[in-house]
Amino acid sequence: MERWLADAEATAAAGHALGRLVAGGDVIALVGDLGAGKTSFARGLAAGAGVPAEDVQSPTFALVHEYAGRVAVVHADLYRIERERELDELGWDDVVARRDAAVVVEWADRFPGRLPADHLAITLVHADDGGAGGGSADVGAGDDGDGRGLTAVAHGPRAAALLAAWARTA
Repeated sequence: MERWLADAEATAAAGHALGRLVAGGDVIALVGDLGAGKTSFARGLAAGAGVPAEDVQSPTFALVHEYAGRVAVVHADLYRIERERELDELGWDDVVARRDAAVVVEWADRFPGRLPADHLAITLVHADDGGAGGGSADVGAGDDGDGRGLTAVAHGPRAAALLAAWARTA
């Protein structure tokens, strides 16, 4: 699935729509450069799962935050992880195997082999990077220069069902 998101609010709204659908055991892998909208998306997702959006912090320094909502949301950020063994020190395999929480992973592309087989991969790119509709002549009115493209790919049956349900909310 590809979507054009006009600004940070649209990015958060897309996350919110997905957050209304997530369940315990879902893993959402977020990929994108600095400033591409990963944290905005994660805040929106958490809000959709019943977590107050203002409670959601970028976990860059703490690496992992957990929030209570309709479904618990575990928000992880792999940006500062340099070596795969650091994931073992964090108990990473237990984090992504949780069935009682939806897990959102920023910078998931740093260690793609450590994601579970069943996960939803979401890539966000700045408009000038040529992402989903970005940089093209048909972007449409309302582009404020803060737009980004979103591409979502399901890996596994639960992720495919989640993506199909999310696509119907568009």
